[in-house]
Order: sequence, then C-alpha cells, then structure tokens
Amino acid sequence: MASLKVPSNVPLPEEDAEQLHKAFQGWGTNEKLIISILAHRNSAQRSLIRSVYAATYNEDLLKALDKELSSDFERAVMLWTLDPSERDAYLAKESTKMFTKNNWVLVEIACTRSALDLFKVKQAYQARYKKSLEEDVAQHTSGDIRKLLLPLVSTFRYEGDEVNMMLARSESKILHEKVSDKAYSDDDFIRILTTRSKAQLGATLNHYNNEYGNAINKNLKEGSDDEYLKLLRAAITCLTYPEKHFEKVLRLAINKMGTDEWGLTRVVTTRTEVDMERIKEEYQRRNSIPLDRAIAKDTSGDYEDMLVALLGHGDA
Repeated sequence: MASLKVPSNVPLPEEDAEQLHKAFQGWGTNEKLIISILAHRNSAQRSLIRSVYAATYNEDLLKALDKELSSDFERAVMLWTLDPSERDAYLAKESTKMFTKNNWVLVEIACTRSALDLFKVKQAYQARYKKSLEEDVAQHTSGDIRKLLLPLVSTFRYEGDEVNMMLARSESKILHEKVSDKAYSDDDFIRILTTRSKAQLGATLNHYNNEYGNAINKNLKEGSDDEYLKLLRAAITCLTYPEKHFEKVLRLAINKMGTDEWGLTRVVTTRTEVDMERIKEEYQRRNSIPLDRAIAKDTSGDYEDMLVALLGHGDA
C-alpha cells in the first residue's frame, strides 16, 4: 500500500501525537494547542496522527479527547478528528435515534456525498453498528418520508458528466405532470430524483425551469409546512446546489434565538474539506457579512476558535 505523503512544512504525525499528549497532561488541558494542531491537518494527516497516537500511548486519541474536552468544543473537535466516512456514519446514526431524530441530516448525507463516499459511509455504519443504514432508516421512518429516504440512502448514482437531453425533456415533463397533480410521492417522481446522476438531474431540472417558467422547488412551495415536501425540496437543493442548502442551515443556525450549535458544528466539520469556499461565498452574498465574522459574533471561547480555524482551513 502506498504511504501517505505529508507536506514538508507540516510536523510529522509523531510530533503531533506527542504535542497532543502533552496538551492532556497536568492540571488543565491545553485547548489552544489542540486547535493549533488538529484544525490545521487534513483528513489523511489526522488519520495518521490517530494511528501513531494509538501505537505510542496505547489509547485511542478520540477517547483521550473525550476525557479532556466538553460541550460544543468537544463535539467540534471529535467530529473533525473522525474520518469522513466514520463521521457521516455517526451523524446518520444520531439522526435515526428517537431523541436526536433528524431526517434533514440523512438527506444531506445521501445527496451531497459522491456515490463512492456514500458507499464508504454505509460500510463504516455496518462496521460500527452491526446493521445497515438502510435497516435503521426503514425502521425509524414511515409513509412518504420512508418512501423518499430509503432509495436516497440505497442508491449508487452514476458520477459521469454525460447527459441525455431527450431523457431530460421527457422526465421534466413527468415531473411537471406530477407536481401539477400534487402527486409528490409518485413512484416516477421518486425514481427520477433518487436514481439519476446529478448531471442528468441538473439537465432535467434546467429544462423544467425553462419549459415551465419556474424552478421546481418554487412549485413545491405549496403546503410548505409539510415535512415530506420540506425534505423533498432539501433533497433537490442538495443534489443540485449543495452550497445553497448549507448556507441556509448555517443562516438558520446562527440567526435564530439561541444558536443551533449542532447544525453549525455539523456543517463546518463536514464541509470544510469539500466546498466551504463556495458556502462562504453564498453566505456572504445572501447575508452581506463574512461567515467567519457571523460565527464569531454568535459563539465564544475555544468553540469559536475551533470553528473559525476550520473556516480558514482551506487557506492554510
């Protein structure tokens, strides 16, 4: 197996592991040192640090962090330190539990990850929880929501850029007919949404917009308090313009009475290494304030420092 290359200007994982171990020693934890290391390492580097830490100190780094940290700061550090597939498996599991149920997170994972990444999430889920993601989604949902979510998490979409324009035309017509009939959970509607490649779906929805004078999500606004319709719109946005979805999650997390730290932490830790620059641009455009400044106004202490450091991760 090829060894992972670490840039020469980044300390070796052995040095990082030693520094983290030092951060846990003595009376108090050195949170600043933890941020200065983990918030500035990419996924491959964090994985190496965990391996070295376990081999050197005979303890899982995640367990050490769990013992030393607390509250929102702990959650941000823990989620960030996990491998992406492990992290998504954990988030998906939390989303199917009775008291932390969140179908939006399942839509995010199913619709904004690549086909291969979603497959890895399902592998990680099985390894950790000894059952399939599909099994838990089916068990904890019902009706139209189950009808939508189950194929979304089950699919392995084609990832290529090829588009069949005749198919786009015919399927945009099907979608328009179903929307006109308010048949939002029709089998064909769900089949198109859950099986087509993102490129094909984008072409279909563009044709829908041009042909019928409205984006499909505008036509789905009727009965907008309906949970199924909200999830349907979220799935369409996640599949076509994920940065718009994540900007909205962040805006709602920050601008409500009392911060939604769970939503804020989830978006920052899962998107920093993916499309955070686009999300920041979308946030600035929509809210006329840089995202890092908005987060700094709404958070404090080590939690704020960790999130702001992650937002600058791509600039490092």
